[in-house]
Amino acid sequence: MNPVLKWMRFSFAWMLFCACLPLLFFASPLPLKEGHTHANHSCVLEKDIFQRAYIRNRTYTLAKLARFSDADTDNRFIRQHLYTNIQKEDHCYLMMRVTDIVVTNVLSKLKEQYPSAQEVAFFFTHLNTKLSDCKPLGSQEHLEKNLEEMKDKLIKLGENGKNKAVGELDLLFDYLENACTEAPKKTSKSEKKN
Repeated sequence: MNPVLKWMRFSFAWMLFCACLPLLFFASPLPLKEGHTHANHSCVLEKDIFQRAYIRNRTYTLAKLARFSDADTDNRFIRQHLYTNIQKEDHCYLMMRVTDIVVTNVLSKLKEQYPSAQEVAFFFTHLNTKLSDCKPLGSQEHLEKNLEEMKDKLIKLGENGKNKAVGELDLLFDYLENACTEAPKKTSKSEKKN
């Protein structure tokens, strides 16, 4: 075989290889960034859901009405103790579960006693439906323990426990909003001027 022809074939193959190498490099999958492993995007609600004045007023009014029937001022269901030993990334999941307990064990049973209880229950059920793919990222041991303590207290207090849970719907509303909505992004001074 002619050495010039052999050299031309070799150089053509070499040029083709060099031209395709960058394409192979960019087509390969890149590893995921480690910093995003704790993000749980299925545990996020839009902030505007909580900004609707009508449902906020209904929830707060129902809570205020129920507090008149609450004779027990020592106990509380919804407060910071729920977050004991729970990672911040799991706060929304926890509040979703608390909401389910309140809707299932309280609001669904008190529809006749409180006006707008069914409407507020529907709102909270709607939020839980939006969070249906939300799963805990950390250990569930403390989470389940905190929820079990809340359920036990609700059963122990009986009817007064149900009134108390309804009286804390405004707290549930606020905790759910704080845990499940992303904080608004801060804009710098230069962005505000533009």
